[in-house]
Amino acid sequence: ARLNKPLKIAAKVDAADRVYWETVIEPLVRDNPLVEFVGEIGDADKSAFLGGAEALLFPIDWPEPFGLVMIEAMACGTPVVAFACGSTPEIIEDGVTGFLVSTMGEAVAATARAFELNREDIRSRFDLRFSATAMARRYLDVYGGILARRPFAAPMRVLEEAKTFAALA
Repeated sequence: ARLNKPLKIAAKVDAADRVYWETVIEPLVRDNPLVEFVGEIGDADKSAFLGGAEALLFPIDWPEPFGLVMIEAMACGTPVVAFACGSTPEIIEDGVTGFLVSTMGEAVAATARAFELNREDIRSRFDLRFSATAMARRYLDVYGGILARRPFAAPMRVLEEAKTFAALA
């Protein structure tokens, strides 16, 4: 509302959150003509939804271990505005792929500046850091490093006398 721009909220409301949604959030959405709740977005529509957004607002203020939607937005070239907590500082390159903020006022200001970021650069940074190829390369690097430090077992030696289960009886 502070930017006088439409805000679309895409989310799944789980059974555990239904009462909170209905008593706290839904009245705020219903009473604001600029806010629209679109519900859960399926994979077929997600790219168009995220790619058509000026920015993805990621208002999580707890230590989220990894917000997949952030890299989904970056894959579409869409900048991400998020609070600097949890994994967001590791995912978002401040001023390049989005903005890291500490307050709601900073979030509003950053959202107004989202157009300044180059969407092609955001997509390129996604490809470099989070594409399947990039992630597989990093997994191979990690596994290679582990194997390089791990001592290998001594080769098996052949026993001189043949042993069978029958011989043990």
